[in-house]
Amino acid sequence: MAAYPPTGSFQPGQASVPATKVEVSIACRNLSDRDVMSKSDPMCVLYTTKLGTKEYAEYERTEQVKNTLNPEFVHKFNLTYCFEECQRLRFEIYDVDSPKQALDKHDFLGGLDCTLGEILGASGNKLTKPLDLNGKNSGEILIYAEEVSECKDLATFTMKGHKLDRKDFLGKSDPFLIFYRSNEDNSYTIVHKTEVIRNTLDPNWRPFALMVRKLCNGDYERSIKVECYDYDNDGSHDLIGEFITNMRQFAEGKKTFEIINLKKKDKKKNYKNSGTIELINCRVEVQPSFLDYIKGGTQLNFTVAIDFTASNGNANNPNSLHYIDPYRPNHYAQAIQAVGDIIQDYDTDKLFPVLGFGAKIPPRGHLSHEFPVNFNAENPFCVGIPGVMQAYQNCLPQVQFFGPTNFSPVINHVAKFAAAYPDGSNYFILLIITDGVISDMDLTKNSIIRASGLPMSIIIVGVGPAEFDAMEELDADKGALQNFGKVAERDIVQFVPFREYVGGVASGNLLLSQARLAKDVLAEVPEQFMSYMKKQGIKPFAEARPSHQPIQVQ
Repeated sequence: MAAYPPTGSFQPGQASVPATKVEVSIACRNLSDRDVMSKSDPMCVLYTTKLGTKEYAEYERTEQVKNTLNPEFVHKFNLTYCFEECQRLRFEIYDVDSPKQALDKHDFLGGLDCTLGEILGASGNKLTKPLDLNGKNSGEILIYAEEVSECKDLATFTMKGHKLDRKDFLGKSDPFLIFYRSNEDNSYTIVHKTEVIRNTLDPNWRPFALMVRKLCNGDYERSIKVECYDYDNDGSHDLIGEFITNMRQFAEGKKTFEIINLKKKDKKKNYKNSGTIELINCRVEVQPSFLDYIKGGTQLNFTVAIDFTASNGNANNPNSLHYIDPYRPNHYAQAIQAVGDIIQDYDTDKLFPVLGFGAKIPPRGHLSHEFPVNFNAENPFCVGIPGVMQAYQNCLPQVQFFGPTNFSPVINHVAKFAAAYPDGSNYFILLIITDGVISDMDLTKNSIIRASGLPMSIIIVGVGPAEFDAMEELDADKGALQNFGKVAERDIVQFVPFREYVGGVASGNLLLSQARLAKDVLAEVPEQFMSYMKKQGIKPFAEARPSHQPIQVQ
Protein backbone atom coordinates (compact mmCIF):
# COMPACT_ATOMS: atom_id res chain seq x y z
CA MET A 1 0.00 0.00 0.00
CA ALA A 2 1.32 3.41 -0.88
CA ALA A 3 2.13 5.53 2.15
CA TYR A 4 -0.14 8.48 2.86
CA PRO A 5 1.52 11.88 2.35
CA PRO A 6 2.30 13.59 5.66
CA THR A 7 -0.12 16.21 6.88
CA GLY A 8 0.62 19.56 5.34
CA SER A 9 2.82 18.07 2.61
CA PHE A 10 3.62 20.50 -0.21
CA GLN A 11 2.64 19.57 -3.76
CA PRO A 12 4.21 21.93 -6.33
CA GLY A 13 1.76 23.35 -8.82
CA GLN A 14 -1.31 22.16 -6.92
CA ALA A 15 -3.81 24.26 -5.01
CA SER A 16 -5.07 23.15 -1.64
CA VAL A 17 -8.82 22.54 -1.79
CA PRO A 18 -10.38 22.75 1.67
CA ALA A 19 -13.19 20.26 2.23
CA THR A 20 -15.40 20.32 5.31
CA LYS A 21 -17.47 17.43 6.61
CA VAL A 22 -21.02 18.52 7.35
CA GLU A 23 -23.72 16.63 9.22
CA VAL A 24 -27.30 17.31 8.11
CA SER A 25 -30.26 16.62 10.43
CA ILE A 26 -33.86 16.37 9.22
CA ALA A 27 -37.23 16.90 10.89
CA CYS A 28 -40.71 17.52 9.48
CA ARG A 29 -43.87 19.17 10.69
CA ASN A 30 -47.55 18.66 9.75
CA LEU A 31 -47.04 16.03 7.08
CA SER A 32 -49.96 14.63 5.10
CA ASP A 33 -51.63 11.61 6.68
CA ARG A 34 -51.85 8.81 4.10
CA ASP A 35 -52.78 5.94 6.44
CA VAL A 36 -56.44 5.18 7.14
CA MET A 37 -56.22 3.49 10.53
CA SER A 38 -53.11 5.29 11.85
CA LYS A 39 -50.73 8.11 11.03
CA SER A 40 -48.08 8.08 8.33
CA ASP A 41 -44.73 6.28 8.84
CA PRO A 42 -42.31 8.81 7.30
CA MET A 43 -38.83 8.29 5.87
CA CYS A 44 -36.57 10.89 4.23
CA VAL A 45 -34.57 10.13 1.09
CA LEU A 46 -31.70 12.41 0.05
CA TYR A 47 -30.67 12.82 -3.60
CA THR A 48 -27.51 14.57 -4.76
CA THR A 49 -26.04 15.51 -8.14
CA LYS A 50 -22.57 15.00 -9.54
CA LEU A 51 -20.42 18.01 -10.36
CA GLY A 52 -21.46 19.53 -13.68
CA THR A 53 -24.79 17.70 -13.96
CA LYS A 54 -28.35 18.30 -12.82
CA GLU A 55 -29.31 14.62 -12.72
CA TYR A 56 -30.16 13.44 -9.21
CA ALA A 57 -29.10 10.07 -7.79
CA GLU A 58 -30.11 8.62 -4.44
CA TYR A 59 -27.51 9.29 -1.75
CA GLU A 60 -28.97 7.86 1.46
CA ARG A 61 -32.14 7.26 3.48
CA THR A 62 -33.12 7.89 7.07
CA GLU A 63 -34.86 5.36 9.25
CA GLN A 64 -38.65 5.02 9.19
CA VAL A 65 -40.44 6.76 12.08
CA LYS A 66 -43.77 5.12 12.79
CA ASN A 67 -47.13 6.78 13.42
CA THR A 68 -46.26 10.46 13.32
CA LEU A 69 -46.82 13.53 11.17
CA ASN A 70 -43.96 15.35 12.95
CA PRO A 71 -40.95 13.05 12.61
CA GLU A 72 -37.47 13.82 13.90
CA PHE A 73 -35.02 11.48 12.21
CA VAL A 74 -32.12 10.08 14.23
CA HIS A 75 -30.13 9.15 11.11
CA LYS A 76 -27.96 12.01 9.84
CA PHE A 77 -26.64 12.69 6.34
CA ASN A 78 -22.89 13.27 6.25
CA LEU A 79 -21.74 15.34 3.28
CA THR A 80 -18.49 16.92 2.15
CA TYR A 81 -18.97 20.66 1.67
CA CYS A 82 -17.01 22.39 -1.08
CA PHE A 83 -17.41 26.16 -1.24
CA GLU A 84 -16.56 26.33 -4.95
CA GLU A 85 -19.30 23.89 -6.01
CA CYS A 86 -23.07 24.28 -6.33
CA GLN A 87 -24.07 21.17 -4.40
CA ARG A 88 -27.71 20.50 -5.29
CA LEU A 89 -29.77 18.44 -2.89
CA ARG A 90 -33.27 17.02 -3.09
CA PHE A 91 -35.10 15.78 0.00
CA GLU A 92 -38.14 13.54 -0.50
CA ILE A 93 -40.45 12.31 2.25
CA TYR A 94 -42.30 9.01 1.89
CA ASP A 95 -44.89 7.17 3.94
CA VAL A 96 -43.38 3.68 4.21
CA ASP A 97 -45.90 0.87 3.87
CA SER A 98 -43.41 -2.00 3.90
CA PRO A 99 -39.60 -1.61 4.20
CA LYS A 100 -39.08 -4.31 1.52
CA GLN A 101 -41.12 -2.47 -1.12
CA ALA A 102 -39.49 -0.44 -3.88
CA LEU A 103 -39.43 3.31 -3.32
CA ASP A 104 -42.06 4.03 -5.97
CA LYS A 105 -44.52 1.80 -4.06
CA HIS A 106 -44.51 4.11 -1.03
CA ASP A 107 -46.78 7.17 -0.75
CA PHE A 108 -44.93 10.39 -1.65
CA LEU A 109 -45.52 13.07 1.00
CA GLY A 110 -43.56 15.95 -0.53
CA GLY A 111 -40.14 17.14 -1.58
CA LEU A 112 -37.74 20.06 -1.48
CA ASP A 113 -34.92 21.14 -3.82
CA CYS A 114 -32.16 23.30 -2.37
CA THR A 115 -28.37 23.52 -2.18
CA LEU A 116 -26.01 22.71 0.65
CA GLY A 117 -24.82 26.32 0.50
CA GLU A 118 -28.39 27.54 1.01
CA ILE A 119 -28.64 25.49 4.22
CA LEU A 120 -25.28 26.67 5.53
CA GLY A 121 -26.08 30.27 4.57
CA ALA A 122 -29.38 30.27 6.49
CA SER A 123 -29.52 31.82 9.96
CA GLY A 124 -27.97 29.36 12.40
CA ASN A 125 -27.43 26.90 9.53
CA LYS A 126 -31.11 26.01 9.87
CA LEU A 127 -33.46 26.01 6.88
CA THR A 128 -37.24 25.67 7.21
CA LYS A 129 -39.19 25.30 3.96
CA PRO A 130 -42.59 24.03 2.82
CA LEU A 131 -42.64 20.60 1.19
CA ASP A 132 -44.00 20.55 -2.34
CA LEU A 133 -46.58 17.89 -3.25
CA ASN A 134 -47.75 18.29 -6.83
CA GLY A 135 -47.59 22.07 -6.63
CA LYS A 136 -49.20 22.32 -3.19
CA ASN A 137 -47.69 22.79 0.25
CA SER A 138 -47.63 19.58 2.25
CA GLY A 139 -46.16 20.37 5.65
CA GLU A 140 -42.66 21.65 6.39
CA ILE A 141 -39.16 20.26 6.39
CA LEU A 142 -36.58 21.49 8.91
CA ILE A 143 -32.96 21.03 7.85
CA TYR A 144 -30.08 21.74 10.21
CA ALA A 145 -26.41 21.48 9.22
CA GLU A 146 -23.28 21.60 11.33
CA GLU A 147 -19.59 21.09 10.64
CA VAL A 148 -18.43 17.77 12.09
CA SER A 149 -15.63 17.89 14.64
CA GLU A 150 -12.63 15.55 14.56
CA CYS A 151 -13.36 14.27 18.08
CA LYS A 152 -12.87 10.47 18.22
CA ASP A 153 -14.12 9.94 21.79
CA LEU A 154 -16.60 7.10 22.22
CA ALA A 155 -18.86 7.14 25.30
CA THR A 156 -20.51 3.95 26.58
CA PHE A 157 -23.51 4.58 28.87
CA THR A 158 -25.20 2.34 31.42
CA MET A 159 -28.42 3.89 32.75
CA LYS A 160 -31.54 2.99 34.68
CA GLY A 161 -34.66 4.73 36.00
CA HIS A 162 -36.25 4.83 39.45
CA LYS A 163 -39.87 5.47 40.46
CA LEU A 164 -40.96 6.94 37.13
CA ASP A 165 -44.48 8.33 36.82
CA ARG A 166 -47.17 5.85 35.84
CA LYS A 167 -48.68 6.89 32.49
CA ASP A 168 -50.77 3.85 31.56
CA PHE A 169 -54.21 3.46 33.11
CA LEU A 170 -54.19 -0.34 33.32
CA GLY A 171 -50.47 -0.98 33.67
CA LYS A 172 -47.11 0.59 34.32
CA SER A 173 -45.21 2.79 31.89
CA ASP A 174 -43.10 1.55 28.95
CA PRO A 175 -40.12 3.93 29.28
CA PHE A 176 -37.50 4.90 26.73
CA LEU A 177 -35.00 7.78 26.52
CA ILE A 178 -34.35 10.29 23.75
CA PHE A 179 -31.07 12.25 23.66
CA TYR A 180 -30.84 15.68 22.00
CA ARG A 181 -27.91 18.02 21.43
CA SER A 182 -28.35 21.79 21.52
CA ASN A 183 -27.95 24.04 18.49
CA GLU A 184 -26.68 27.61 18.27
CA ASP A 185 -30.24 28.97 18.28
CA ASN A 186 -31.02 27.04 21.51
CA SER A 187 -33.14 24.50 19.67
CA TYR A 188 -32.41 20.79 20.02
CA THR A 189 -31.67 18.05 17.49
CA ILE A 190 -32.38 14.40 18.19
CA VAL A 191 -29.32 12.12 18.21
CA HIS A 192 -30.31 8.84 19.90
CA LYS A 193 -33.21 6.71 21.16
CA THR A 194 -32.83 3.85 23.62
CA GLU A 195 -34.89 0.68 23.44
CA VAL A 196 -38.30 0.54 25.13
CA ILE A 197 -38.51 -1.33 28.45
CA ARG A 198 -42.03 -2.69 28.84
CA ASN A 199 -44.32 -2.36 31.87
CA THR A 200 -42.00 -0.98 34.54
CA LEU A 201 -41.37 2.17 36.55
CA ASP A 202 -37.79 1.10 37.28
CA PRO A 203 -36.27 0.38 33.83
CA ASN A 204 -32.75 -0.92 33.23
CA TRP A 205 -31.59 -0.04 29.72
CA ARG A 206 -28.95 -2.08 27.97
CA PRO A 207 -25.55 -0.32 27.73
CA PHE A 208 -25.25 1.76 24.56
CA ALA A 209 -22.35 3.56 22.90
CA LEU A 210 -22.38 6.97 21.20
CA MET A 211 -19.65 9.00 19.56
CA VAL A 212 -19.15 12.18 21.58
CA ARG A 213 -19.18 14.22 18.38
CA LYS A 214 -22.72 12.91 17.79
CA LEU A 215 -23.87 13.95 21.27
CA CYS A 216 -22.23 17.37 21.45
CA ASN A 217 -19.87 17.66 18.44
CA GLY A 218 -16.89 17.26 20.77
CA ASP A 219 -17.83 20.19 23.04
CA TYR A 220 -18.05 18.75 26.56
CA GLU A 221 -19.76 21.90 27.89
CA ARG A 222 -22.53 21.90 25.28
CA SER A 223 -26.04 21.25 26.61
CA ILE A 224 -27.57 17.81 26.16
CA LYS A 225 -31.26 17.27 26.80
CA VAL A 226 -32.59 13.85 27.78
CA GLU A 227 -36.32 13.14 27.64
CA CYS A 228 -38.01 10.10 29.14
CA TYR A 229 -41.20 8.91 27.43
CA ASP A 230 -43.86 6.27 27.93
CA TYR A 231 -44.14 4.42 24.61
CA ASP A 232 -47.53 4.17 22.87
CA ASN A 233 -48.13 2.06 19.77
CA ASP A 234 -50.01 4.86 18.01
CA GLY A 235 -46.99 7.19 18.20
CA SER A 236 -48.50 9.54 20.79
CA HIS A 237 -45.79 8.87 23.37
CA ASP A 238 -46.38 10.50 26.78
CA LEU A 239 -43.60 12.64 28.20
CA ILE A 240 -42.66 11.47 31.69
CA GLY A 241 -40.00 14.10 32.26
CA GLU A 242 -36.66 15.52 31.14
CA PHE A 243 -33.32 16.82 32.36
CA ILE A 244 -30.51 18.89 30.86
CA THR A 245 -26.85 18.11 31.37
CA ASN A 246 -23.62 18.07 29.36
CA MET A 247 -20.92 15.61 28.40
CA ARG A 248 -18.61 16.82 31.15
CA GLN A 249 -21.15 15.75 33.79
CA PHE A 250 -21.70 12.44 32.03
CA ALA A 251 -17.95 11.79 31.90
CA GLU A 252 -17.68 12.22 35.68
CA GLY A 253 -19.36 8.85 35.99
CA LYS A 254 -22.01 7.78 38.48
CA LYS A 255 -24.69 10.45 38.84
CA THR A 256 -28.44 10.77 39.45
CA PHE A 257 -30.68 13.17 37.52
CA GLU A 258 -34.17 14.24 38.54
CA ILE A 259 -36.55 14.25 35.58
CA ILE A 260 -38.99 17.14 35.55
CA ASN A 261 -42.34 17.39 33.76
CA LEU A 262 -42.86 21.15 33.44
CA LYS A 263 -46.62 20.89 32.77
CA LYS A 264 -47.12 18.75 35.85
CA LYS A 265 -44.88 21.06 37.90
CA ASP A 266 -46.99 24.10 36.95
CA LYS A 267 -50.22 22.34 37.99
CA LYS A 268 -49.08 20.64 41.19
CA LYS A 269 -47.85 22.70 44.13
CA ASN A 270 -46.08 19.88 45.99
CA TYR A 271 -44.50 18.46 42.84
CA LYS A 272 -40.88 17.26 43.31
CA ASN A 273 -40.07 15.23 40.20
CA SER A 274 -41.36 12.49 37.92
CA GLY A 275 -38.70 10.02 38.95
CA THR A 276 -34.94 9.85 38.54
CA ILE A 277 -32.51 8.59 35.91
CA GLU A 278 -29.33 7.08 37.30
CA LEU A 279 -26.13 7.10 35.29
CA ILE A 280 -24.48 3.92 36.56
CA ASN A 281 -21.42 4.31 34.42
CA CYS A 282 -20.06 6.37 31.51
CA ARG A 283 -16.83 5.09 30.00
CA VAL A 284 -15.10 7.42 27.52
CA GLU A 285 -12.32 6.14 25.28
CA VAL A 286 -10.70 7.28 22.07
CA GLN A 287 -12.23 5.38 19.15
CA PRO A 288 -9.76 5.01 16.26
CA SER A 289 -11.21 5.26 12.77
CA PHE A 290 -11.19 2.74 9.95
CA LEU A 291 -8.58 4.87 8.19
CA ASP A 292 -6.36 4.84 11.28
CA TYR A 293 -6.03 1.08 10.86
CA ILE A 294 -5.49 1.33 7.11
CA LYS A 295 -2.79 3.96 7.61
CA GLY A 296 -1.23 1.69 10.22
CA GLY A 297 -0.79 -1.02 7.62
CA THR A 298 -3.82 -3.31 7.94
CA GLN A 299 -4.37 -5.03 4.58
CA LEU A 300 -7.75 -5.83 3.04
CA ASN A 301 -7.73 -9.18 1.23
CA PHE A 302 -10.41 -9.60 -1.42
CA THR A 303 -11.69 -13.03 -2.56
CA VAL A 304 -14.39 -13.59 -5.19
CA ALA A 305 -16.63 -16.69 -5.22
CA ILE A 306 -18.73 -17.26 -8.36
CA ASP A 307 -21.83 -19.45 -8.70
CA PHE A 308 -21.58 -21.85 -11.66
CA THR A 309 -24.74 -23.86 -10.95
CA ALA A 310 -27.05 -24.98 -13.78
CA SER A 311 -29.80 -22.55 -12.81
CA ASN A 312 -27.69 -19.76 -14.38
CA GLY A 313 -28.49 -21.18 -17.84
CA ASN A 314 -26.19 -22.22 -20.65
CA ALA A 315 -23.43 -19.60 -20.97
CA ASN A 316 -23.80 -19.66 -24.77
CA ASN A 317 -27.45 -18.61 -24.52
CA PRO A 318 -28.09 -14.82 -24.46
CA ASN A 319 -30.62 -15.42 -21.66
CA SER A 320 -27.95 -16.93 -19.40
CA LEU A 321 -26.74 -14.87 -16.46
CA HIS A 322 -23.20 -15.91 -17.51
CA TYR A 323 -23.58 -14.92 -21.17
CA ILE A 324 -20.64 -12.85 -22.42
CA ASP A 325 -22.12 -9.98 -24.39
CA PRO A 326 -19.44 -8.06 -26.30
CA TYR A 327 -21.42 -4.83 -25.81
CA ARG A 328 -22.47 -5.02 -22.18
CA PRO A 329 -21.03 -6.93 -19.17
CA ASN A 330 -23.29 -9.48 -17.49
CA HIS A 331 -24.41 -9.08 -13.90
CA TYR A 332 -21.61 -11.25 -12.52
CA ALA A 333 -19.01 -9.11 -14.28
CA GLN A 334 -20.66 -5.89 -13.13
CA ALA A 335 -20.69 -7.01 -9.48
CA ILE A 336 -17.02 -8.05 -9.60
CA GLN A 337 -16.01 -4.78 -11.23
CA ALA A 338 -18.06 -2.56 -8.92
CA VAL A 339 -16.87 -4.06 -5.63
CA GLY A 340 -13.34 -4.87 -6.80
CA ASP A 341 -12.65 -1.34 -8.03
CA ILE A 342 -13.13 -0.05 -4.48
CA ILE A 343 -11.38 -2.77 -2.49
CA GLN A 344 -8.32 -3.08 -4.74
CA ASP A 345 -7.14 0.35 -3.57
CA TYR A 346 -6.56 -1.10 -0.08
CA ASP A 347 -4.71 -4.23 -1.20
CA THR A 348 -1.02 -3.56 -1.92
CA ASP A 349 -0.17 -6.56 -4.11
CA LYS A 350 -3.43 -6.47 -6.16
CA LEU A 351 -3.48 -10.28 -6.22
CA PHE A 352 -6.99 -11.69 -5.78
CA PRO A 353 -7.97 -15.37 -5.44
CA VAL A 354 -11.14 -16.28 -7.37
CA LEU A 355 -13.14 -19.39 -6.45
CA GLY A 356 -15.96 -21.15 -8.24
CA PHE A 357 -18.64 -23.47 -6.88
CA GLY A 358 -21.43 -25.70 -8.16
CA ALA A 359 -19.73 -26.97 -11.36
CA LYS A 360 -18.02 -30.05 -12.77
CA ILE A 361 -14.45 -29.11 -13.59
CA PRO A 362 -11.65 -30.46 -15.78
CA PRO A 363 -9.80 -32.68 -16.26
CA ARG A 364 -11.90 -35.48 -14.69
CA GLY A 365 -15.23 -33.66 -14.65
CA HIS A 366 -15.72 -34.02 -10.89
CA LEU A 367 -18.18 -31.79 -9.01
CA SER A 368 -16.56 -29.05 -6.92
CA HIS A 369 -17.85 -26.34 -4.60
CA GLU A 370 -14.44 -24.77 -4.04
CA PHE A 371 -12.18 -24.60 -7.08
CA PRO A 372 -9.78 -21.91 -8.35
CA VAL A 373 -11.29 -20.28 -11.41
CA ASN A 374 -7.85 -20.15 -13.07
CA PHE A 375 -7.53 -23.93 -12.34
CA ASN A 376 -4.17 -23.37 -10.62
CA ALA A 377 -4.54 -24.67 -7.06
CA GLU A 378 -0.98 -23.66 -6.18
CA ASN A 379 -1.47 -20.08 -7.37
CA PRO A 380 -5.17 -19.12 -7.55
CA PHE A 381 -4.35 -15.40 -7.59
CA CYS A 382 -5.42 -13.11 -10.41
CA VAL A 383 -3.53 -9.89 -11.08
CA GLY A 384 -5.84 -6.95 -10.49
CA ILE A 385 -9.51 -6.75 -11.37
CA PRO A 386 -8.71 -7.13 -15.13
CA GLY A 387 -7.04 -10.44 -14.23
CA VAL A 388 -10.12 -11.52 -12.29
CA MET A 389 -12.38 -10.72 -15.24
CA GLN A 390 -10.08 -12.57 -17.64
CA ALA A 391 -9.95 -15.70 -15.46
CA TYR A 392 -13.75 -15.67 -15.11
CA GLN A 393 -14.32 -15.47 -18.87
CA ASN A 394 -11.68 -18.14 -19.60
CA CYS A 395 -13.32 -20.49 -17.10
CA LEU A 396 -16.82 -20.42 -18.58
CA PRO A 397 -16.27 -22.74 -21.58
CA GLN A 398 -14.25 -25.23 -19.49
CA VAL A 399 -16.78 -26.08 -16.78
CA GLN A 400 -20.15 -27.83 -16.78
CA PHE A 401 -22.76 -25.92 -14.81
CA PHE A 402 -24.27 -28.25 -12.22
CA GLY A 403 -25.28 -27.86 -8.57
CA PRO A 404 -26.37 -27.67 -5.78
CA THR A 405 -25.76 -24.12 -4.47
CA ASN A 406 -23.47 -24.65 -1.48
CA PHE A 407 -21.91 -21.62 0.25
CA SER A 408 -20.21 -23.22 3.23
CA PRO A 409 -17.10 -24.55 1.36
CA VAL A 410 -16.01 -21.12 0.06
CA ILE A 411 -16.81 -19.45 3.40
CA ASN A 412 -14.73 -22.06 5.24
CA HIS A 413 -11.93 -21.62 2.68
CA VAL A 414 -11.54 -17.91 3.40
CA ALA A 415 -12.18 -18.36 7.13
CA LYS A 416 -9.18 -20.70 7.30
CA PHE A 417 -6.86 -17.90 6.20
CA ALA A 418 -8.60 -15.26 8.32
CA ALA A 419 -8.02 -17.46 11.38
CA ALA A 420 -4.26 -17.22 10.78
CA TYR A 421 -4.27 -13.40 11.18
CA PRO A 422 -6.07 -12.57 14.45
CA ASP A 423 -3.70 -9.65 15.17
CA GLY A 424 -5.41 -7.06 12.94
CA SER A 425 -2.69 -7.08 10.27
CA ASN A 426 -5.08 -8.52 7.66
CA TYR A 427 -8.83 -8.39 7.13
CA PHE A 428 -10.62 -10.63 4.63
CA ILE A 429 -13.59 -9.74 2.43
CA LEU A 430 -15.40 -12.53 0.56
CA LEU A 431 -17.69 -11.53 -2.32
CA ILE A 432 -20.16 -14.31 -3.21
CA ILE A 433 -22.18 -13.79 -6.39
CA THR A 434 -25.08 -16.20 -6.81
CA ASP A 435 -28.34 -16.66 -8.67
CA GLY A 436 -30.16 -19.12 -6.47
CA VAL A 437 -31.43 -20.38 -3.16
CA ILE A 438 -28.80 -21.79 -0.79
CA SER A 439 -28.84 -25.60 -0.65
CA ASP A 440 -26.71 -26.01 2.51
CA MET A 441 -28.44 -23.38 4.65
CA ASP A 442 -27.66 -24.92 8.06
CA LEU A 443 -24.01 -25.53 7.16
CA THR A 444 -23.78 -21.98 5.78
CA LYS A 445 -25.23 -20.52 9.00
CA ASN A 446 -22.76 -22.52 11.06
CA SER A 447 -19.86 -21.37 8.85
CA ILE A 448 -20.89 -17.73 9.21
CA ILE A 449 -21.33 -18.05 12.97
CA ARG A 450 -17.82 -19.53 13.28
CA ALA A 451 -16.40 -16.84 10.98
CA SER A 452 -18.06 -14.06 12.99
CA GLY A 453 -15.18 -14.24 15.47
CA LEU A 454 -12.58 -13.82 12.72
CA PRO A 455 -11.28 -10.73 10.82
CA MET A 456 -13.70 -11.32 7.96
CA SER A 457 -16.75 -9.89 6.15
CA ILE A 458 -19.01 -11.59 3.60
CA ILE A 459 -20.77 -9.74 0.79
CA ILE A 460 -23.50 -11.62 -1.08
CA VAL A 461 -24.84 -10.24 -4.37
CA GLY A 462 -27.91 -12.02 -5.69
CA VAL A 463 -28.33 -11.91 -9.49
CA GLY A 464 -31.32 -12.95 -11.55
CA PRO A 465 -35.05 -13.09 -10.72
CA ALA A 466 -34.95 -15.62 -7.83
CA GLU A 467 -36.41 -14.88 -4.41
CA PHE A 468 -33.67 -14.30 -1.88
CA ASP A 469 -35.55 -14.42 1.43
CA ALA A 470 -32.94 -16.75 2.97
CA MET A 471 -30.21 -14.21 2.20
CA GLU A 472 -32.04 -11.59 4.24
CA GLU A 473 -31.88 -13.96 7.20
CA LEU A 474 -28.10 -14.27 6.79
CA ASP A 475 -27.80 -10.47 6.62
CA ALA A 476 -29.02 -10.41 10.25
CA ASP A 477 -29.94 -6.71 10.27
CA LYS A 478 -32.82 -7.43 12.67
CA GLY A 479 -30.85 -9.52 15.15
CA ALA A 480 -27.81 -11.74 15.53
CA LEU A 481 -27.67 -14.81 13.28
CA GLN A 482 -28.55 -17.99 15.21
CA ASN A 483 -28.63 -21.69 14.44
CA PHE A 484 -29.41 -24.52 16.87
CA GLY A 485 -28.41 -22.47 19.90
CA LYS A 486 -25.25 -21.03 18.38
CA VAL A 487 -25.18 -17.23 18.02
CA ALA A 488 -22.90 -15.10 15.83
CA GLU A 489 -20.49 -12.85 17.73
CA ARG A 490 -21.12 -9.99 15.28
CA ASP A 491 -22.87 -9.25 11.99
CA ILE A 492 -20.46 -9.98 9.12
CA VAL A 493 -22.86 -10.45 6.17
CA GLN A 494 -24.23 -7.84 3.78
CA PHE A 495 -26.70 -8.95 1.08
CA VAL A 496 -28.11 -7.00 -1.86
CA PRO A 497 -30.21 -8.18 -4.82
CA PHE A 498 -28.62 -6.94 -8.04
CA ARG A 499 -31.98 -6.29 -9.70
CA GLU A 500 -32.35 -3.16 -7.56
CA TYR A 501 -29.40 -1.66 -9.46
CA VAL A 502 -30.11 -2.61 -13.06
CA GLY A 503 -31.99 0.63 -13.78
CA GLY A 504 -28.71 2.36 -14.52
CA VAL A 505 -27.81 -0.38 -16.99
CA ALA A 506 -31.13 -0.20 -18.81
CA SER A 507 -30.76 3.53 -19.23
CA GLY A 508 -27.20 3.16 -20.43
CA ASN A 509 -25.65 4.58 -17.26
CA LEU A 510 -23.59 1.53 -16.33
CA LEU A 511 -21.11 3.46 -14.18
CA LEU A 512 -23.92 4.91 -12.05
CA SER A 513 -25.40 1.45 -11.55
CA GLN A 514 -22.05 0.03 -10.48
CA ALA A 515 -21.34 2.97 -8.18
CA ARG A 516 -24.68 2.51 -6.37
CA LEU A 517 -24.06 -1.22 -6.02
CA ALA A 518 -20.56 -0.69 -4.61
CA LYS A 519 -21.80 1.95 -2.16
CA ASP A 520 -24.52 -0.29 -0.75
CA VAL A 521 -22.63 -3.58 -0.56
CA LEU A 522 -19.55 -1.98 1.01
CA ALA A 523 -21.43 0.34 3.36
CA GLU A 524 -21.24 -2.02 6.34
CA VAL A 525 -17.65 -3.21 5.87
CA PRO A 526 -15.92 -0.43 7.88
CA GLU A 527 -18.36 -0.95 10.76
CA GLN A 528 -17.87 -4.73 10.65
CA PHE A 529 -14.11 -4.19 10.47
CA MET A 530 -14.21 -1.87 13.49
CA SER A 531 -16.42 -4.26 15.47
CA TYR A 532 -13.76 -6.98 15.11
CA MET A 533 -10.90 -4.69 16.14
CA LYS A 534 -12.83 -3.38 19.14
CA LYS A 535 -13.93 -6.84 20.26
CA GLN A 536 -10.35 -8.08 20.09
CA GLY A 537 -8.92 -4.94 21.72
CA ILE A 538 -6.66 -4.28 18.72
CA LYS A 539 -5.33 -0.74 18.32
CA PRO A 540 -4.02 0.70 15.03
CA PHE A 541 -0.34 0.05 14.47
CA ALA A 542 1.73 3.13 15.29
CA GLU A 543 3.68 2.89 12.05
CA ALA A 544 2.72 1.45 8.71
CA ARG A 545 3.94 -2.10 8.31
CA PRO A 546 5.95 -3.10 5.24
CA SER A 547 3.99 -4.33 2.23
CA HIS A 548 2.69 -7.84 2.87
CA GLN A 549 3.44 -10.92 0.86
CA PRO A 550 0.53 -12.69 -0.84
CA ILE A 551 -1.45 -14.90 1.52
CA GLN A 552 -0.17 -18.39 0.73
CA VAL A 553 -2.76 -20.99 -0.23
CA GLN A 554 -2.28 -24.27 1.57
